[in-house]
Amino acid sequence: MSARILVIEDNPANLELMVYLLRAYKYEPLSADDGENGLALALAERPDVVICDIQLPSMDGYEVVRRLKSDAATRSIPVVAVTAFAMVGDRDRALAAGFDGYIGKPITPETFVSQVEQFIRNKSDGRVAPAAPGEADTPRRAARAGARVLIVDNTEANRDLLASTLRPVGYEVVTVSNVTSALASARTRTPDLIISDVHMPGRNGLEFLAQVKDDAELRGIPFAFVSASDWNEKDQREALALGADLVFLRPNEPHALLQSVEDLLTPKESAHGEDPGR
Repeated sequence: MSARILVIEDNPANLELMVYLLRAYKYEPLSADDGENGLALALAERPDVVICDIQLPSMDGYEVVRRLKSDAATRSIPVVAVTAFAMVGDRDRALAAGFDGYIGKPITPETFVSQVEQFIRNKSDGRVAPAAPGEADTPRRAARAGARVLIVDNTEANRDLLASTLRPVGYEVVTVSNVTSALASARTRTPDLIISDVHMPGRNGLEFLAQVKDDAELRGIPFAFVSASDWNEKDQREALALGADLVFLRPNEPHALLQSVEDLLTPKESAHGEDPGR
């Protein structure tokens, strides 16, 4: 059974990113957006680890950890502070207040889960955290080939979510925020796959796709669109008519995303072989 990890965080983007990363590694995340609800959830659910912001509405993180550590039923649960505070002594203050560890913001998607895992492994009941996705349960060709994936999205959180799913299994990920940068990147070092948002300031994803397909050096690159669930069917049909290979909608389930990426890369590798010079 996978470990259950409670995230208490009032910033929606931060909460979404941490929950997404934990789920991508097959943990079971629980979430709350304020201190009171977080404490109630911790008392009711007894998670394996609590990740708690310090600055929270209704009840701050210091009070949350004080109450958890004063209750015999929850005092053994590791509680990890996650905060943007960077003043000298903040880490020591958090540990003195009862937190078992400290992770600074902004979190690093590539290392966040491994930072949390050490608190699962250190639990006194001796349970070990499940391993990160590997060859047993993720597409095998990714780690072997190191295929380069270009992600184009004007929203940083969306770029981070995709990158944090692809990088741990071996993909080389390049992220950019607009079409101009995407074209420059693709023409400098040809990617094996392009994943683009549709609705972006300036030139949108459909215009970007049209330019890729007009370029003899780029038109053979598999191209996928990812967008919000309110993207209408007419736009999806237009994208496919312009030459998009796949259209998928957020939110993205990590393993479904990895399988889609593998499916997009497989025909190219089968037909042309891998390019060792990339």
